[in-house]
Amino acid sequence: MGPHATWFSFFPGYETLRTNLEMYFGRKWTWQVFQATHFEIDHILGGLLVFLLLTLFAFRYALAVYSAPDGGAVPPPRFCLRNLLEIFGDMVYGLMEGPMGAKNARKYLPLIGTLFLFILFSNLLSLIPGFLPPTASLKTNIALAVLVFVLTHVFGVVAHGPKYFKHFMGPLWWLAPLMIPIEMVSHIARPVSLSMRLLGNITADHKVGAVFFALIPFLVPVPFLVMGVFVSVVQAVVFSLLSTIYISTAIAHEEH
Repeated sequence: MGPHATWFSFFPGYETLRTNLEMYFGRKWTWQVFQATHFEIDHILGGLLVFLLLTLFAFRYALAVYSAPDGGAVPPPRFCLRNLLEIFGDMVYGLMEGPMGAKNARKYLPLIGTLFLFILFSNLLSLIPGFLPPTASLKTNIALAVLVFVLTHVFGVVAHGPKYFKHFMGPLWWLAPLMIPIEMVSHIARPVSLSMRLLGNITADHKVGAVFFALIPFLVPVPFLVMGVFVSVVQAVVFSLLSTIYISTAIAHEEH
C-alpha cells in the first residue's frame, strides 16, 4: 500500500470509478492558490462508509428501543450500542440547551445530533490505518458548513418570515449601506471558519499519527491515538456547538 493509498484502492473497479468521475468533476482550471491537484474519491467513499455505519446504528437503536418491554424508558443494564448513542444524544442536547433553550434543543436535536455523529465517526476513521478521514478533505467540510449556512437562514425565515432580513440592515435604516456589507461578510465567514477549522485540526492529527505509525508502529503511537480520539470528539463538539449558536441567533433575533 502506497503512502496515499487506502483500503478502498483494493476494491474492484476503484480506478475505473475514479477515472470516470474525474472526467466530469475533476478541476482543470487553476487560479491563485487553486493549483493543479490530484483527483481522489477516498473522502467520498469514507463518507459513504460512515453514512452506512450510522444508518446501521440507527436501525439497531430503533430495534433495541422498540423491542424493550418498557418501551425504551429504562436503559439496559449492560453497556451496549444503545447506551453509547444515548450518551452522545444527551451530550449534544446538553450543548444545545444552553444557547437555544430546551424547546428548540429538542426541535433541532436530529439535525445537530446527526452532524455531530457524522463528524465524530469521520474523524475517528483517521485512527484506523489504511483509511483517510472524510473531514480531512475541504470538499466534505465545505459541504457540511454550507448545509449549516443554508439551513440557518431557512430556519430564520421560517421563524420570522420576511422580517428576518431586516437584521442585515441594522437598527436604523440609514445604517443599511454600512451594515449590509458587514453582515454579509460576517455570515459568509461562518462556513469558511467551520470548514477550515475542522480541516486543519483533523489533517494535522492524521499526519502526526501516520508519521509515528510509519516510524515505530508498536506502543509509541498509542498516546497519539488517545490524543486523536480527544481531538476527534472536541472538533465534533465545536462544529455542533457553533452550528447551534448560528441557528439560535437566526431564530431568536426579535430585537432586530
